[in-house]
This record gives sequence, structure tokens and C-alpha cells, in this order.
Amino acid sequence: MAVPFRRTSKTRRDMRRTHYKLSVPGMVKCPQCGEYKLAHRVCKNCGTYNGREVISK
Repeated sequence: MAVPFRRTSKTRRDMRRTHYKLSVPGMVKCPQCGEYKLAHRVCKNCGTYNGREVISK
């Protein structure tokens, strides 16, 4: 079985592991109702997008 010749340093190991973090999705306030929604999506609360009503409620 293959064994590494040298031990991996803590710095190198931690640098490799930093890239696996989750990112927070871009949330913005809806200009109509003020509820938070995903950017560039229809608001689930009031059904508007870009100042127009897309989904009638």
C-alpha cells in the first residue's frame, strides 16, 4: 500500500479544506411587499417581478 513520504502540513491541509464552504444565496427585499426573496425571481408572497404582477392571487 502506498504511503506518503512526508506528512502533509496543517497549513496545506487546511487550505485545501477551505474551498468546500457553502455560500449564502443572494437575498433582496421585494419592493412591493418588503419580504425577502431570491434575486431575479418572482416574489412568492405578492407574485410580482420587475414592478409587474406576474402571478395573480
